[in-house]
Formats: sequence, C-alpha cells, structure tokens
Amino acid sequence: MGNPFPGMNPYLEQTELWHQVHNRLIVAIADDLTPQIAPKYRVSIEERVYTSVDDILLVGIADVAVTNRNSLDTNTTLTAAKLSKPTKVKVPIPEQVTERFLEVRATQSKEVVAVIEILSPKNKVSQEGRAAYENKRHKILASATNFVEIDLLKQGEPMPILGVKSTNYSILVSRSYERPDADLYTFDLKNPIPAFPVPLRKGETEPIVELQRLLNEVYERARFDLAIDYTQPLKIRRALEEEAWIKEILAKM
Repeated sequence: MGNPFPGMNPYLEQTELWHQVHNRLIVAIADDLTPQIAPKYRVSIEERVYTSVDDILLVGIADVAVTNRNSLDTNTTLTAAKLSKPTKVKVPIPEQVTERFLEVRATQSKEVVAVIEILSPKNKVSQEGRAAYENKRHKILASATNFVEIDLLKQGEPMPILGVKSTNYSILVSRSYERPDADLYTFDLKNPIPAFPVPLRKGETEPIVELQRLLNEVYERARFDLAIDYTQPLKIRRALEEEAWIKEILAKM
C-alpha cells in the first residue's frame, strides 16, 4: 500500500519510526541527485556523532539489599521486613547519537559546495542534539557553502529564521552568494511536499529534488504500511482541525 496522505505522513514522524525514514530519505536524495550533477559533482553521505543524555532507561533496584553474611554480627539477623523499601527511579543513560546528512562535493577539488540536512527530533527537542546541530548550522551559514534544511517534523521548536514565526513544515534553501537572503518553502499537512533546488556554484543549473515522490517511493520500498498501525491515535498531538482531516483520510483506506 502506498502513502495514504497527499503530502507528509504524520505517522512517519513518530520517534520509533523516524530514524528509518530519515536514513532512507538521505539515501534516496543522494541517489536522485547523483545523475543530475555527475561527473562534475558527487554526493557524499556523512555522519555527525555526539553524546546525548536526554533519553533515560529504567534501572531496576532490588527491593532487598544483600549483604555478606560474614560481615554481620552473628547475634544480629536482618530480614527483608526490617529494610527500607526503595523508591523506583530512572537515571539518565548517556547515548551516542549518529545523524546522517549529505554533502555535495566538487569531484576534482573535493570542495563542499552544498550541505543538505533533514532535521531529526533530537535536533529540535534534545538539548545536546539541538546545540550540536545549531553549532554546525551557524558555521555553514557563515561560510561559502550552500545550505538546504528540510524540516518534516511537527514536534519541537523550528530552527531560527529571521522574520518567520512558526511553520508546520519547511524547506530552507540558502545560497551562500545571496545571504542573508534565502528561499523558504512552507507547507502544511494537507499539501504535497514541494520540489526544491539544490544550489551549486553561482550561475550553474541547479538540480531539482522532488521530495514528495522520493518520500512516497521510500514508503513503498520500506513497506512502512506494515510498520504503522493506523487504528491507533497519533502520539504527537495535532490541531483539532488536522486530527479531523487525518481521520477522514484514514476512513478512505
């Protein structure tokens, strides 16, 4: 079964599924771009790694402490009933996070002419993830490298863009030779995802990425219809109008 939504599928945004969507889209964009820009340019899949402690694991704590019998006074017997019952708690577990992004490189000089990022929940919600991403974002925007930022996530705070408040979804295309001016493609849940250009060097023809087509192809190849239970409500809350519209779409399946 294909993607039942005309644009972004809100069920794909759920945290337990998004890493698969993200990684498959990264590869799909790279494969789609390559024949448009080769042999002058090539697309490289790169990784950003950092440690996050935002996620926590439940660590079991025994109800009864165990002590070496020899260390106790032989005249003293402790029973479970005499021990204080501990409170169950959660402790932060450091997690290594790996995020993939794309670089468009000149074949001869190896120069990075463009960076393409697809935002993840950790970029928008996690303290460490957002800090790591914003640090890189600032460096790119201060450089001579073109930048494309794809936000297909409702959750979290949008990345800062001057003069723009909140948006549902967006694609930012920032050409280094036009900064601070940039192009912002905005769309909501009911609209198809727009195609966007990837900037190269000034004056060169820009390849076009048809992101909606790629998302639909990824959905079908990955059989995400088998991974999603559409009878369950969304874990990420939407506006009441959107929730009603989602129910209408699913009723037609």
